[in-house]
Amino acid sequence: MKPTEISQAIRFIENYVPDAMRETKTPGCSIAVLHGADIVYENGFGVRDLARALPATPDTLYGIGSCTKAFVATAILLLSEQGKLRLDDPVDRYIPFKLSSEKGPITIHHLLTHSSGLPALSTSEILIQKGLGVDLGFPLASGGDFYRWVNGAQKEMTPGLGERFFYSNESYRMLGHIVQTLTDMPFHEFVTKNILSPLGMTRSTFVRSSYERDTDRTQPYLAKPDGAIVPASFPYPDVTSNPEFSFMLAAGGLTSSVRDMAKFITSNLPASKTALLRPESLELMRKPYIARPASHYGKNGYGYGWTVTEDFLGTSMVSHGGSIDVSTAYTAFLPRKGVGAVILANTSGLPHAAIIEGIFAALLGRDPFEAIPPLGIKKRMDLLCGAYEAYRGATKARVFPKAGLLYLEQKDDFQNVVVPLIPEDDSMASHRFYILTEGVRQPVEFETTPEGLDLYVERNRYHKVQ
Repeated sequence: MKPTEISQAIRFIENYVPDAMRETKTPGCSIAVLHGADIVYENGFGVRDLARALPATPDTLYGIGSCTKAFVATAILLLSEQGKLRLDDPVDRYIPFKLSSEKGPITIHHLLTHSSGLPALSTSEILIQKGLGVDLGFPLASGGDFYRWVNGAQKEMTPGLGERFFYSNESYRMLGHIVQTLTDMPFHEFVTKNILSPLGMTRSTFVRSSYERDTDRTQPYLAKPDGAIVPASFPYPDVTSNPEFSFMLAAGGLTSSVRDMAKFITSNLPASKTALLRPESLELMRKPYIARPASHYGKNGYGYGWTVTEDFLGTSMVSHGGSIDVSTAYTAFLPRKGVGAVILANTSGLPHAAIIEGIFAALLGRDPFEAIPPLGIKKRMDLLCGAYEAYRGATKARVFPKAGLLYLEQKDDFQNVVVPLIPEDDSMASHRFYILTEGVRQPVEFETTPEGLDLYVERNRYHKVQ
């Protein structure tokens, strides 16, 4: 990696991240970038606690959500290397799992790859919302509750064992329970003893009370539907009060810092001197077993605890995102290049993946805004958004973004219409869209003129005024 490429990545981070935080109302985030065993950039942005005006730092603890799953997979592979389990073992050999498939036994491999045929059963939503003060009324406070919920879902099972990807928090909770059963210790204690401590991840913890006592921890914030950002509590219960239920944390209960997470990424790089697993086990984790929907970069699959993008700008990328609504994370590395990055934030909304991919593009000598489709799309959307007026302001319109799409609003005393603008090309490069009404496409086109930007909708020609 050239110093100029590192400098380009740093410029991208320092210029783009503050603007993204402002737009998404993110109070604070932290970022670390590594090359091999060395952190080449680390920083905090904004505040970890608004009320006390405390800055975010590389050591600030955040909830990493589903990035925890890579730790679960590592724990399973450690037990496999010790001969305590086989990845093709039936799940019901170790835990009271009762669901079945007509195609054969559901194995540990199927849970690791989200390919058991079991769709999401909402246990994370139930737990997190309860932790944030919204009780949906479903009993979920013990292993008995969990398995009654899961084992009652036989009719939800889909055919095609090992053939269809369903992201399943329940699968990783059951993997955590397998770890707990085979080691005769709570899941979080096994991971702490065998993964966190050996890697020197001394600030990382599953224990809520330890997190809350830490002087450099984030205050979580909930992004409300109306756009407000409000303080919230850490949603997972304190595992020390119910150690038997520790395996529930396996879906997303770890708190960590970017400095600690950089150590975990380093341990996953090929030829790492801090690797906890044998090279062949690390390769198993990074192999795409089950197809996910294609990404901007083509084929996309799931390995063991990681998403695997086979051709990210000419190399493979291994990644995982995480969210517990009030804290979010994204971790990724390029195995063949020996680089990695992690971003943690104290609310939802920040474009984590696009930021990390932009960093990688810069490290590979590319312009992030040209190489990373989401960044280019966002730039084009920003250009098109705004207020528009027809001839002499007689009629008005507004174009605004929401959930990755542009919307057209035409509102006055006689109409109030809001419709999505569906792009003719996925990258929005043509500036041509359409409105779909009862199966009929109505074209919408933006055109750059010497005076600015015009918008054509049916009989109307609007001019951008703001």
